[in-house]
Formats: sequence, structure tokens, C-alpha cells
Amino acid sequence: MYAIVEIAGHQYKVEKDQRIFVNRLEGDEGSKITFDKVLLIEDGDKVTVGAPAIKGAKISAKIESHLKGDKVIVFKKKRRKGYTVKNGHRQYLTQITIGTITTKAAAKKAAPKAETVEA
Repeated sequence: MYAIVEIAGHQYKVEKDQRIFVNRLEGDEGSKITFDKVLLIEDGDKVTVGAPAIKGAKISAKIESHLKGDKVIVFKKKRRKGYTVKNGHRQYLTQITIGTITTKAAAKKAAPKAETVEA
């Protein structure tokens, strides 16, 4: 069983007990969070696609740690001009562990009441 969920503007394919790195999220280490913007759920042969999200579907996760990603070097140079600029960047990340993927069937509407005709 897997799901595609939108977390902080990015889409991720997640499974139960999977660890992923996402952009920095609010919350303390060890706290639990839920994501309700689930775009797709695949359970065996059954695939449920939302428009754009599946109503009632939620994914719970636990924040493992906050950390910084690998350094990315940005180097600019213009030939024969004596112009060079070296800059670096490290992205702030959060490591989360996916807990449960819950899908609730859409609430069924109650049957319409039979109208009584008074004679």
C-alpha cells in the first residue's frame, strides 16, 4: 500500500514505516503530525484518485529530527573579465517517519425520505 501526498508544496510517494526528508516543518522532534492532502492511494489492485485530494484520507507521521542538507556550491565566472563569485547553500530539512495511511470512504448520503400524500 502506498500513497502520494503533498507536503509543504512537494509531492511524495510514501509507504508505511518509510523515512523521508522534507522541507523544514513546524513542530518539535518526537511530535506527531498529520497530512490530509492525499492525492492518490493504492491498496493492492484498488487505486483511489482524488480530485484534487481524497476526502477523509489522512497520513500520520512522526518528526524524527531537524537537520541541514548537503552543501550546494554555486560558482559564477565570466571569462576574461576577472569576475568570479563563489557561494554556498545548505537547505533546512526535517526527517519524518510515515506512520499510518488511513482512508475513510466518503460519507454516504441518507436515503431521501418518502413523501406522504394527504388525501
